[in-house]
Amino acid sequence: MISRALGRVIPMKPTRSRLLSQFSSTPNRDKTILARLQHKDWLTPKEATTLLTSLTHPSSTLPFFHLYTSRKDFDPTEPLCTALVSKLAQAHHLGPILSLHETLALPGPQRRRFSDGFFYALIRAYAHPFRRVDRALLTLLDMPSLHCDPSPRTFNFVLNLLVAARLYPAARNLFLRAPRLGVAPDACSLNILVKGLCARGEANAALGVLEEFPRMGCEANARTYATLMKGLCEVGRVGEALGLLERMEKGGVGADAAVYNVLIGGLRREGRVEEGRGVLEGMAGRGVWPNEGSYNEVLCGLVEEGRLGEAREVVERMGVEGFVPSFGAYKGLVKGLCERGMVGEVEWAVGDMVSKGFVPRMGMWRQIMKCVVEREGSSGWVAAAVNGVLED
Repeated sequence: MISRALGRVIPMKPTRSRLLSQFSSTPNRDKTILARLQHKDWLTPKEATTLLTSLTHPSSTLPFFHLYTSRKDFDPTEPLCTALVSKLAQAHHLGPILSLHETLALPGPQRRRFSDGFFYALIRAYAHPFRRVDRALLTLLDMPSLHCDPSPRTFNFVLNLLVAARLYPAARNLFLRAPRLGVAPDACSLNILVKGLCARGEANAALGVLEEFPRMGCEANARTYATLMKGLCEVGRVGEALGLLERMEKGGVGADAAVYNVLIGGLRREGRVEEGRGVLEGMAGRGVWPNEGSYNEVLCGLVEEGRLGEAREVVERMGVEGFVPSFGAYKGLVKGLCERGMVGEVEWAVGDMVSKGFVPRMGMWRQIMKCVVEREGSSGWVAAAVNGVLED
């Protein structure tokens, strides 16, 4: 039964010349392991699994698959199949995985039962090396027919996979099918649903999911609120996002730096930089320490508003705190200083960014040279000559 199914995609008994050609490209240690599979001595599934996991090069996996599945003692136990899926995925061989999966799903009196751990590994293999979201979803939906109910971890992995692929209708349908799959959605499931709705711009629907948390016996956490706040800020509803912060505090949900960074960024995009700066200054008083992202949001806001002196203060404060401004912040700061002809400040900004590991690009050097030339009162032809050199 096994050989017949596997043979539909991959020949089960390659010719000797083909096997020898495959061995020629494998390391010596792997050649020894593959040669052992040609011996007629009996191999237990545990021994076969040990040999498989001892392979050192991905190119050895396919010959191993051919040789072992054609043996009379081939026994597809869960540890062996899990290792096979992992090794084949590492070697980017989708065909053998599909064949193995098809074989394990065939009806029969000796069909093995596999745990959720195996199906989770199989679904991950479909998702990441091969980007086969369709196969990952079908595998999850078929699990009950193979006498295995998905765990919340496996269910949430596929749900998040659908949201990340922007297959929002499929994600919604999967969420609604959870009871038929024997899965009780948890807080992680709801968070993924909130993320998907916010990504579609459906902030009201996402807020509706927030109301479902207590009804489903779940508690919203900082990630839930941060996702909702980001969704609200992206559609210009910053006031409601700030209201969610108050709701968090009243509900005893501890806010983290990510929550505050979303709010500071939302205020910045609305031109309310001073309010964002106030949020930054108030974080420590609420038991949350600002991180690099917190300062960068405020710094970029100050640069965008042309408040370059205050921006320098933030840069210096970040240095004291051990944080590094983003390249974009430095770029905007240097541009603003150059436009104002502040050569001394430009020199400080460039020196600071270089000390932090950044390298000014050609466009920035062009701005700097123009600033220096114009500031020193040189004639227009000098500035044009410098510009020509930089363009070359």
